[in-house]
Amino acid sequence: MSRSSVFGSPLFLGFDHLEQMLDRVQKSADGYPPYNIEQTGPARLRITLAVAGFAMEDLAITQEDNQLVIRGRQRDDTEGRVFIHRGIAARQFQRAFVLAEGIEIEGAFLDNGLLHIDLQRPMPEVKVRSIPIGRQGAGPSRPVVQQRVRREEE
Repeated sequence: MSRSSVFGSPLFLGFDHLEQMLDRVQKSADGYPPYNIEQTGPARLRITLAVAGFAMEDLAITQEDNQLVIRGRQRDDTEGRVFIHRGIAARQFQRAFVLAEGIEIEGAFLDNGLLHIDLQRPMPEVKVRSIPIGRQGAGPSRPVVQQRVRREEE
């Protein structure tokens, strides 16, 4: 059985890599750890993950192509301890976020059990192309490229 996809349309040429990225992210989305995404400025974002019980050395943040991957692995140091009830287990996780083209990771910090990752979305340059219309048989005409620079407003 084949799965129909909006990216299978002939109107979306060259977008098959987006479908593959979305499939990868969907497979890693189990709901743990919970997270927030907030806008901290006109072109800035912050991802905050609840990682209580994890130390800095238990966490790893990597960027793989256009994917931000956060991994956590706790050590199980329960040897010699006797639990009457154990509701807090040492657990590992992997959380992935697909980043738009041009998003830059500024940094990350751990504060009171919350892992904060700051992102910046630079404003792209607006390019306008003028395509001249030529006569048949006159050979190909070359497009004229004009660039307008959009400044980030802060």
